Amino acid sequence: MSLSPRLEFRQTQSLVMTPQLMQAIKLLQLSNLDLVAYVEAELERNPLLERQVEPEGERPAEMEGEGGDQLERVSDADLDPRASHASEAADGERDERVSDWLEERLETSRSAIEDRLDTTLENVYPDDAVREPTGLAPGGEAPAYSEWAGVGTGGRDDDGYNLEAFVSAETTLADHLEGQLALAVSNPVERLIGQNLIDLIDEAGYLSADLAGVAERLGAPLAQVEKVLAVVQGFDPPGIGARSLSECLAIQLKERNRYDPCMAALLSHLELLARREFTTLKRVCGVDDEDLAEMVGEIRRLNPKPGLAFGSGVIQPIVPDVFVRGGPDNWLVELNADTLPRVLVNQAYYSRVQKTTRNDREKAFLSDCMQTATWLTRSLDQRARTILKVATEIVRQQDAFLTLGVQHLRPLNLRMVADAIGMHESTVSRVTSNKYMATPRGIFEMKYFFSSSISASDGGEAHSAESVRFRIKQMIDAESPDDVLSDDTLVQRLREAGIDIARRTVAKYREAMRIPSSVQRRREKQAALSAG
Repeated sequence: MSLSPRLEFRQTQSLVMTPQLMQAIKLLQLSNLDLVAYVEAELERNPLLERQVEPEGERPAEMEGEGGDQLERVSDADLDPRASHASEAADGERDERVSDWLEERLETSRSAIEDRLDTTLENVYPDDAVREPTGLAPGGEAPAYSEWAGVGTGGRDDDGYNLEAFVSAETTLADHLEGQLALAVSNPVERLIGQNLIDLIDEAGYLSADLAGVAERLGAPLAQVEKVLAVVQGFDPPGIGARSLSECLAIQLKERNRYDPCMAALLSHLELLARREFTTLKRVCGVDDEDLAEMVGEIRRLNPKPGLAFGSGVIQPIVPDVFVRGGPDNWLVELNADTLPRVLVNQAYYSRVQKTTRNDREKAFLSDCMQTATWLTRSLDQRARTILKVATEIVRQQDAFLTLGVQHLRPLNLRMVADAIGMHESTVSRVTSNKYMATPRGIFEMKYFFSSSISASDGGEAHSAESVRFRIKQMIDAESPDDVLSDDTLVQRLREAGIDIARRTVAKYREAMRIPSSVQRRREKQAALSAG
């Protein structure tokens, strides 16, 4: 076999990860606050972009109707002659600003701009850095990728590393409690209740809401809400989640094993302690002077506001991206217009400035600005449409939850939503990240509505993993010392109830709920029976 050089042609297909495609993907997963910050930066950088301002009662008639919702259109001054004088003055000032700006940017070629872009794959796919994108919403057009340096992992701007970016943010009280909730509660239904309770805890650490109202809003039994609250009240710092000062102090005393009937009587009469009526307190508590002094000293060493240990950091309010309202026959889903940046492209101004360019480099720069502005407006419109489409499908899938309550949360995953709306799972995942939905039962992150499922043995509708865990716990709680259920028995009973589940899955769920094995439970129950 002889080796000889030869020339051949080969045709292949590959997916090119362009900066525009990466920018379109990144816009999908930005929260509304990050999106507003990004658009503000683009408005500052690009003279062809304008913020759409529509004062009430002054919107031109030509902009009403179907064409009024277009993001890409000329400015209001071009449509309304009354605004021409103000527009000319503003444009004259902008001409001077843009002329100076072009002078400053003459040395910045198009290739130099792209070199300055943050285009690492880690920023687009933080979970799998080398994974190829599988597409946006059908018909979506990619916007231009511009300077958004240092946003993802691996990002770096021209000034080098920002050491402050590596400093961890201050942990808030809510973050501290949510981390403990994820470890203490495995049932997603109870975790959802716990998350709502944590959201209602003020900065001092007190729960200001009525539990009956919370149970009614979530559609959950009051006993279950009280059970979850008891779990939250066991979190650090001690005393968190209390509904009154006496309950806060009682939780801390129980933590120190110093809560007895005398101390309970003292806590129920704190107003007497505030008025320093010690004689009455001694009679109520049934103690002498020495014991009362010791009890008062114990109370003074407690923290009446445990939540303040985490400081008063800046609290960002949750602004929902989608509103869900009940209609006559179905649920109405609409976008929150306040979270959607409204920008437009001033094409008339672009045409006028283009005539004043002096060389090809200025023309190329203006063309690049025009392309960036056009892609941005189209990408914002496509992002809004995609969020609305995904949110509508989630509401359709979780209709029982919205109607009947948290106990009826259906099993749902990304593939089910993606297949229903004709998108890829990665797109749905990015759309549901950092997005919130306001429903009659409260504000929830879109990812709350996703949970795993267990197949039905009879081929019927699948069961959510949460409901299966709840069944297992119910059966174990109802067992007697003489009839302790093994994992095999649990599997058998679950299959009789139409749930197809493996023994190792039952064991995994049982261990996740911190329930001991059948052997250990039998010993504990028999020991308790003998002691009784």
